[in-house]
Amino acid sequence: MENYSKFYIDGLWVDPVTPNTIEVINPATEEAIAQISMGSKADVDKAVAAAKAAFPKFAKWSINDRVALLERIADLYDARFDEIAEVITREMGTTITFSKEEQTPMGGIHFRATANALKNFPMEKEEDGVILRYEPIGVCGLITPWNWPMNQVAVKVAPALAAGCTVVLKPSEIAPLDAMILAEIMEEAGTPPGVFNLINGSGPDVGKAMSSHPDIEMMSFTGSTRGGISVAKASADTVKRVAQELGGKSANIILPDANLEEAITTGVEYCMANSGQSCDAPTRMLVSNDQMEEAVEIARKAAESLSVGDPMDENSDLGPVVSPIHFDKIQGLIQKGIDEGATLVTGGTGLPDHLDKGYFVKPTIFAGANNDMTIAREEIFGPVLTIIGYDSEEEAIDIANDTVYGLAGYVSSENVSHARSVAEQIRAGLMMINYSGGNDNTPFGGFKQSGNGRESGVWGLHDYLEVKAITGGI
Repeated sequence: MENYSKFYIDGLWVDPVTPNTIEVINPATEEAIAQISMGSKADVDKAVAAAKAAFPKFAKWSINDRVALLERIADLYDARFDEIAEVITREMGTTITFSKEEQTPMGGIHFRATANALKNFPMEKEEDGVILRYEPIGVCGLITPWNWPMNQVAVKVAPALAAGCTVVLKPSEIAPLDAMILAEIMEEAGTPPGVFNLINGSGPDVGKAMSSHPDIEMMSFTGSTRGGISVAKASADTVKRVAQELGGKSANIILPDANLEEAITTGVEYCMANSGQSCDAPTRMLVSNDQMEEAVEIARKAAESLSVGDPMDENSDLGPVVSPIHFDKIQGLIQKGIDEGATLVTGGTGLPDHLDKGYFVKPTIFAGANNDMTIAREEIFGPVLTIIGYDSEEEAIDIANDTVYGLAGYVSSENVSHARSVAEQIRAGLMMINYSGGNDNTPFGGFKQSGNGRESGVWGLHDYLEVKAITGGI
């Protein structure tokens, strides 16, 4: 078992103030793979003090020096790519294929995309006789989730450093090991002491201490809407900036003129990918009632074609979900769908028949559902798709918008301009037409209870910068 019992604070690997260790569990085997320490407010105070002390000097680094640092981090990250991919699979259960093709590449992508964005970012400009300066906001607290662990760490750390901020990072205690490797990379890349600090711990202990800390100027949180509310409330007394990327219940509108076989099959695959543990997953599929019978059969075949098993096996399409608590939550929601009268097309409760351990969930399809059912309202965060019928395009748009969330949405159609007109009417931060996901600089973030702020590329820089106007200086 690996031992990651130290924190990275002020350029050193240090013991926690109070010893308190937990095990990191492989969700496929239910066995411990590592040991980490859980921090406390005292550890937060140490890390924030280091970040605060490092900020004045790091904030004055030139653009070229910060770009060079980000590029060194990216190069060192790529050198450890296979190691990181395996760690992500072992700690949170996504298949090794998905980890190598989707999860792990995002670390290098975000550091390089941010470096490129920084090269052309106007940190100072003149407008109408006024000098406008962008300046780093200060010490930033970053709290990241377990479902896309490296993606969410890199998409926050990279723009924070690019802006000239110093950071205290709390990765998810469920899947923290890839972030520990990144801390090693930070050290090797020559990141100055105090600029990057890492503490493990729980939300109620470390997360709350960070959010309420008077010397942290900005909090960036990705996770559940409930967690985001807690961060915002704890941050309120110090009037710090809070950026949040939260939950989703994304609608996938299959218009009648779409290639039904392709749109439904791809929609199932997108929903189930990463074992359904993605906040922008298209979990509500809206299909014309005239096409419902055919659509349900296509969805059933697509779900039943997915292989669930050992995530280290390259032939597995889906691995386990992350924990027993999460497994039980998903099982309860599947049962809720059955109890509320939705039609169980395939899947259901319990482990897949060929497995007797691990937190594996059957790929599950519900049809005959309406948008008032629990499975259509709550974020299940597992491989569960709810199909809802509509009679008109206007009704489909109303159903899509009838949610407290607004992170993402999908529209499929053979007529792209028509699909765009529908996409423009959906209240969501990212709309994908025919499953086109954008590029490294596409802003990502939500409307409504899916959060605020935007991440990725040049958009990610803005959260970590203050705007200063200087008048009479020209």
